[in-house]
Amino acid sequence: MKVKTYFSAAEAEGAEVHADVAVVIDVIRATTVIVEALASGAGAIYPSASTEDAIRLANSLGREDTLLCGERKGLKVEGFDLGNSPREFTPERVKGKRLVMSTTNGTRAFLAAQPADRVVALTFPNLTTVAEAVAGADTLTLICAGKEGRFSLDDALCAGLLLRELASGAHGEIADFELNDQARAALSFADAFPTDAPFLRRTAAGAALVEIGLDDDLHICAERDRHALLPEMRDRTIRLARGAGGSG
Repeated sequence: MKVKTYFSAAEAEGAEVHADVAVVIDVIRATTVIVEALASGAGAIYPSASTEDAIRLANSLGREDTLLCGERKGLKVEGFDLGNSPREFTPERVKGKRLVMSTTNGTRAFLAAQPADRVVALTFPNLTTVAEAVAGADTLTLICAGKEGRFSLDDALCAGLLLRELASGAHGEIADFELNDQARAALSFADAFPTDAPFLRRTAAGAALVEIGLDDDLHICAERDRHALLPEMRDRTIRLARGAGGSG
């Protein structure tokens, strides 16, 4: 398997993302929200580059069954229905709804991933499911959303844990993988850091949530294999992959 990792959406935008599978990672919090929303019965999620694009798309889809979701500086966009807290995306709020989402980092990473043959969303809460789904790929691109165009440790750690999972058991040996420098660095993080809420609080993204009083989100972001489901983006629309679903 050939694996290329990018440590920010900005880095991926400046490259040619051509791969069998692209994996988008935004642990704090876009991919965690996507997993939580689909687990709660949301029908589809539409990533949008800007709030203006999101509003136009939501209006074209029909506001009766469409919710506007997203954040700027961690807080809900004024006039939107939901922010970017996984605790908001309950069955009561999102079941059967279309969600149009615009976030600072995560939706940008999804748009950068579009040239890949297949695009899936990864976070700690669905790590094992994603590893099983992408294990057969010949070429794999991991796009960490990062934080405002820069490296984010939580995303890089999640990328490393995915690689560690792929290199264990029946998936293969790490010596058989062709890794770029960022992928090798991410893999080293897998053995160096824990995956729990106290650790996430010490990252830049986690500390920013603590500052605005949303640190309770980190418990969900840190819960490994909370759900056994695979979000997949096709035609700029994220849905549960065929045959994938259920909660862990």
